[in-house]
Formats: sequence, C-alpha cells, structure tokens
Amino acid sequence: MNNHTIGINDTTLRDGEQAAGIAFNVEEKIAIATLLDSIGVQELEVGIPAMGQEEAESIRTIVNLGLNTKLLGWNRANLSDIQASINCGLQRVHVSVPVSEIQIAAKFGGKWQLMLDRLRDAINFACDRGLSVSVGGEDSSRADESFLLDVALSAQEWGAFRFRFCDTVGILDPITTYNKVRHLVSHLSIPVEMHMHDDFGLATANTLAGIKAGALSVNTTVNGMGERAGNAALEEVVMGLRCIYGIEMGIDTKRLLELSRLVAKATNYPVPPWKAIVGENTFAHESGIHAHGVLQNPVTYEPFAPEDVGWERRLVVGKHSGRHLLLSVLQQHGINLSGVEIQSVLDAVRHKSVQTKRSLTVEELLSLVPQG
Repeated sequence: MNNHTIGINDTTLRDGEQAAGIAFNVEEKIAIATLLDSIGVQELEVGIPAMGQEEAESIRTIVNLGLNTKLLGWNRANLSDIQASINCGLQRVHVSVPVSEIQIAAKFGGKWQLMLDRLRDAINFACDRGLSVSVGGEDSSRADESFLLDVALSAQEWGAFRFRFCDTVGILDPITTYNKVRHLVSHLSIPVEMHMHDDFGLATANTLAGIKAGALSVNTTVNGMGERAGNAALEEVVMGLRCIYGIEMGIDTKRLLELSRLVAKATNYPVPPWKAIVGENTFAHESGIHAHGVLQNPVTYEPFAPEDVGWERRLVVGKHSGRHLLLSVLQQHGINLSGVEIQSVLDAVRHKSVQTKRSLTVEELLSLVPQG
C-alpha cells in the first residue's frame, strides 16, 4: 500500500452534523472546513444542498473559500437534489441509493428496478453537466452481495468515479468487512470508499479492515461524531493507519488536538477523557507501575509520542500513584523527602483522592507535604 494512495473524505460537516442535537452555524462550518483543509484532508463532504436555502448558502460560502481540498455535496438519486448541488457551485456530487431489501422496501416500495433507473438518470444528469459523481450504497452491509455488486458495477458503467460501501447501522465486524470489501474491490475498476458507523464501537476497526481489503477512500468525522453512536473518527483512522500499518496520509497530525477542540466547542459536547488520540487522559499517567515505566522510557506505556498529535505528557498524582511518581513530581518543585515522609504523603494523597473522587492538583499535593 503506497503512501498517499488512500484518501480521507471527511464528513464532519454532513454526517457529523446529522448527529442528534447538533447544528453548526456558518462561521463554525467555515472554521472547521478551513482547518481540515489546512491539515491536509483531501476531500470534504460539506452538506446536503437540497436541505434548503440556509444550508445551500453555507455550502456556497465554503465553495468560495478557494480551499485546496475537494468539496462534495450529498444527494438522493433525484435531479432536483443534483441541481441544488450545481446551484451551490459544487463540482463533485455524491448520490446515495438504498441497496438492502429493508431499505429498498422502505424507500422504493421494494421496486429495485425503479431505484436503478433513478440512479442511472441521476448519474447521467450529473455527468452531462460536467460533474464528478460518486455513488453510495446505503446499508451495503445488509445487502445481498451479488445485488450490491450489480449496483456498483452499474454505477461504474454509467460513469461514477467511486463506490461508497456503507455500514449504515454499524453491524459489521472487521473480518466480515474485509471479506465483503475484498469481493467488491476484486470486481470493480473504480475505488471503493468506506463509510462505517460505530454502533458496536467498531467503526475505526472496520475502516482499517476495509483499507486492508483494498478500499482507497475513507469517510471520517472529527471526534467520531455522527448519527446514533457516531462514525469512524478522523484522528483514530489517521493514527491507526500511521502507527499500525505504516501508512502516511499526508495529514499534519500535530494539529489533531486543535481540530478536536474546535469541533467539540462547535458541537457544545465535551470529548470523553478516555477518547482515543484526543481525550484528556490519553497521555496522563497516574498508576505507580505506569508512571515509573514512563519516567524511565515513555515507550513502556505510550504507543506514540504525545507531541505527534499535539499533546503533552502529564504525570498525575492520585489514588493509584506510587513512590517514584510522587518523588519525581515533588523533585520538580524542589522538594526532597525521606522514605518515611514519602510514605506518609502517599497515604495522605490516596486518602484525599478517594474523598474527592479525582486526582490531585499540584497545589493540593504540596499542601500535604510536611512543612519545615
């Protein structure tokens, strides 16, 4: 797998914003799009032009920023949706169609031929107007495999440049994902894109499995936000590919924390402290064994350096701390204690930590040190 052959198509501004209770204003959309662009994300799905005037205006505003990243609008397989994308100045459109029996029954009354006709007409309409068209199979993970392949091959024949494999309700595991995507990749000449949901906490794992199987594009969202349990997180996918597979995405990872914080602020939802890559605790060490190890060599308990993603390492004193950590923190403040003294401070730290149900601040720690 060569560097840069795999692209990120981030959908924070489309599927991310579809999370219940989230609505970005134009300024926030601009800030998010600009930062995603400046850290090197190759493609952004910027919204749904057919949603109405306000959404269309914010998409047009982003189009007019002149970013390097490619911009894409999400559409249903109907001509008015695509016309709305054209009116926003977009040159790339994504057309989504249901491909599982469950979804075709709900949206097309079970008439799969009607769905295919609409798809063909939508692709023709877009291609005739010089647009680049990607096609997405909604609920690909529950679709009949041979029908899914027929839809993807038809899309390819009609002029689509990419096919999106969607695990719409997040029911796949990495092994099944690998097999399903491998099957598609081996029969298609256009690239496959991964669109994974996190209902069982497997969105990132399934995205990586899809890449292993030959997918060349991935949908991500910052902080993994999105409908229900969310989508594959941009920061997890990028660092997973770099550190586990050795694949560089051309992303400035040192700004991932900055990006995470920008989106968290815009959504008004905090990131959980143990969230992978960008959580407050990812490089905080409290337990005695861990802190002792990290003080000797960070590699003992860190898969990559905190600086790689914009963090700094934090040594935290609390219930699980040991003597080494305590000595190290106190020495940083010019305090040297005897063995007996250190044990009594440690006992006091553990007692206070249990009382307050958290780790201690430096001030609280220093207040427990015997004076004189």
